[in-house]
Amino acid sequence: MTLDVAAALRAHAFMEGLPSSQVNALAQLASPVTFADDDLVLVDGQRSSAFYFLVSGSVAVELRARGYVVCVQALTAGQVFGWSALLNDQDTLFQVRARELTTALRIDGDALREACHADPQFGLGVMERVLQVVARRVRATEQRFAEMCGVRL
Repeated sequence: MTLDVAAALRAHAFMEGLPSSQVNALAQLASPVTFADDDLVLVDGQRSSAFYFLVSGSVAVELRARGYVVCVQALTAGQVFGWSALLNDQDTLFQVRARELTTALRIDGDALREACHADPQFGLGVMERVLQVVARRVRATEQRFAEMCGVRL
């Protein structure tokens, strides 16, 4: 079965509210990728290079430190990760690991940044959505650490 990239993007929650012309333009940049259970998709500290739209399966966003790894957030279809790729010369802050067989759409960070600059209205829509993702990730991290310290938020 071949994945219809444009249809998958149109159905993706992240794209809600964007004009179909912008979704179709983004579909031209996207390519499907598959990850097996326990595949490391993003490694913290490495240069961030791609933005991902989860289509099926799930991944764990993990904070890795010397001697331990903490799952900060589990993501499923309809969610995104790899927001660091939208920033110039940004290292990945979290590692991301597939929790099961997972399909995603991968967009090169340079190409996505270029598309955002070429169409400021599109760029604004994408950046507003990405900021919501970042805010949720920070909140999930805060909640996880509070939980580990026995603090109720």
